[in-house]
Amino acid sequence: MAYHGFNGGDPYAASIDASLAVLNTHVCTAMSLLTWLFLDILFFGKPSVIGATQGMITGLVCNTPAAGVVQGWAAIIMGMMSGSIPWYTMMVLHKESKLLKQVDDTSAVFHTHAVAGSLGGILAGFFADPNLCYLFYGVQDSLHYTGLVYGIFNGNLKTGFRQMGVQLLGIVFVILLNVTTTSIVCLLVRMIVPLRMSEDDLQVGDEAVHGEVAYALWGDGEKLETAAGEALTSEKNHELPTVELIKSLSDAPLID
Repeated sequence: MAYHGFNGGDPYAASIDASLAVLNTHVCTAMSLLTWLFLDILFFGKPSVIGATQGMITGLVCNTPAAGVVQGWAAIIMGMMSGSIPWYTMMVLHKESKLLKQVDDTSAVFHTHAVAGSLGGILAGFFADPNLCYLFYGVQDSLHYTGLVYGIFNGNLKTGFRQMGVQLLGIVFVILLNVTTTSIVCLLVRMIVPLRMSEDDLQVGDEAVHGEVAYALWGDGEKLETAAGEALTSEKNHELPTVELIKSLSDAPLID
């Protein structure tokens, strides 16, 4: 719902480009989700709820810079790319990069927002439709806002490259702004509390810092490695009788 507010509310009116922005948001997000799940199945043998969620997020983020200024077919392409490129950076590049391994990014924000957002900004420069830009910005010279793809087909390469340059400049500006402001905030926070916990505390998790577990159902759906878990699994598969199961769980002598 928040992204419908971002994208559909940008024109500040109930207009054609507002409805198109909402539609493109759905299309790009759905395509990104399906692409991410397809790659999960292809390389890991099964889909996952986390993968579906990550695919939706990358699709939403990628679509935001271009929601109201691209056609539906472009939103489909953007969804395919937002479901594959961030997937690669998260699942492959992150595991191979020594630098990224040292970054404590539990929520994968770098991949779902930095990579997907930059990708969306670049693709907006490729697929921006001059007619939709006219509706969105209300400018008389709609050809002044032309994506590179339309510039190639309309023989207006100069304007297309100009728009791409504007997009790249905007991405660089946002990166520098975020790096600067975030660094200042982190330096101020470091004066009060450490920015990073010890390795031992990181291994234990929330219980080491807060004295409680954040998610009570954290083990649901995971394979139990404890003796009790193995006993439960065996009982479920009818490998152990009930009496042996109780004995393995309690480690106490049975009372006849």
